[in-house]
Amino acid sequence: MNRRATVLGMLSLLLSSSVVFADEPTVKTISADVLRDKIRGGLLGQILGNLNGLPHENEYIREPGNVTQYTPSLPDGARTDDDTDFEWVYVIAMQDENKVFLSQKRIAELWKNRINRGIYCSNLYARRLMDLGIEPPLTGSLTLNPWAEFNISGQFLCETFGLIAPGMPQTASRIGLNYTRVAIDHEPAQTTQLFCSMIASAFFTSDIDTLIDLAVDSLDKESVQRQIITDVRRWHGQYPKDWRETRRLLKEKYSQVDGGRRDRNGYELTTGSTIGALLYGNGDLAETLRAAFNFGWDADNTAATAGAVVGVVRGYRSLLAHDWQIVDRYRNTTRDAMPMDETITSFADRLIDLAEKTITERGGERTIRSGRPVYRVVIEKPANVYPMSEMGESRRDLRERLRDQVYSGIVAGQSPEQRARAAYLAICLDMSAELAEVHPDEWRAAVAALNGYQKLLTYLFSDDPNSETHLRFKQRALAAGLNATKK
Repeated sequence: MNRRATVLGMLSLLLSSSVVFADEPTVKTISADVLRDKIRGGLLGQILGNLNGLPHENEYIREPGNVTQYTPSLPDGARTDDDTDFEWVYVIAMQDENKVFLSQKRIAELWKNRINRGIYCSNLYARRLMDLGIEPPLTGSLTLNPWAEFNISGQFLCETFGLIAPGMPQTASRIGLNYTRVAIDHEPAQTTQLFCSMIASAFFTSDIDTLIDLAVDSLDKESVQRQIITDVRRWHGQYPKDWRETRRLLKEKYSQVDGGRRDRNGYELTTGSTIGALLYGNGDLAETLRAAFNFGWDADNTAATAGAVVGVVRGYRSLLAHDWQIVDRYRNTTRDAMPMDETITSFADRLIDLAEKTITERGGERTIRSGRPVYRVVIEKPANVYPMSEMGESRRDLRERLRDQVYSGIVAGQSPEQRARAAYLAICLDMSAELAEVHPDEWRAAVAALNGYQKLLTYLFSDDPNSETHLRFKQRALAAGLNATKK
């Protein structure tokens, strides 16, 4: 087959996969050795940012941190934490089942079997909805999950998916969204696309400013994050030696609740901090992570994402050349029915295996050049693959789609779970008054069944995140007769 026929065949495959190019696709070559080095570097940077950032997590809210000296290290090795172990669960299942896109039903099964500890905020709420039998992506619906409109899960559960789609930012975004939308939608889903695209692009582009330029193209044109990034870049340009002033301006403009949980767990400050850390770190991992710690708020999250970007740019061997104390261990302390003998290297090897699968499925290939294995990658331009206009069905649309299911669960539910699920959906969809009038006895029974799900109700009636959306959730729940007593 001649070169033109090969390229046309690749183009046909990519178009069938919803990746669109204005011109003939660009094919770039990367050696297997360099690919391995960059994936290992990206994972190590992510883990260092996460675990070295934990002492700084939510320590600097009103004022920035003052970390003046920092040396990356893992003297006892790494351990599971939510900035990496959700992805670890998915990665092992993806590898075992030889598929990059797991079904939403399979994702729910993985959560119920393996993700039961060390989960917080929107992820915890999504897990409680799964107890009712509500499956992804409804668990991340703005209508059903009060955290879903702002939570940072769109960022800190996505970095690994950029690593398995080198040079393919659109594909990276699609993979990331398949998993992050378990708990989020809307603007947080834009962060998934932003950082998956940035990490995927870093395999072939090393300049931080250029990477940011490329990643911005993955955002919907209406996304607030375009303005956040523009602001942080402008402030960095005005104060290139004064990160504190940029941090002050970021806090002043984008704080939502004066440093409360909504700020610490919201995408605005986290996106701004990550971009700020990348700019002030200027491609140096230690300086990037130090800047992330000092920007504050959910600092381990920010540092993990920025660390993944710089780790890909620099590569594993470059990071280890600093003679940092890194023990090759990844201890499982949080996830059920998962390996207990993982290492950072074996985790990375799983990613390398999946990256080869993604490359070949998207029209590329592994081949031999000058006696050495190389990959020919069909390069994608960053683009928004999940527009804001498509995000999250409105309450009205969701009510129309689920109406029969809700009525059936209330009137003919055969189990407490069916009745409780129907009651929860009815409350969220503003159907409770209607059902209480038309089927009063069945409605009371369904509410009683839902009151038995105390883990969900305790979280629903908690003081966090104390956002407007959450307050409206609580008001509807109380009006429907749910018990707000905390246990």
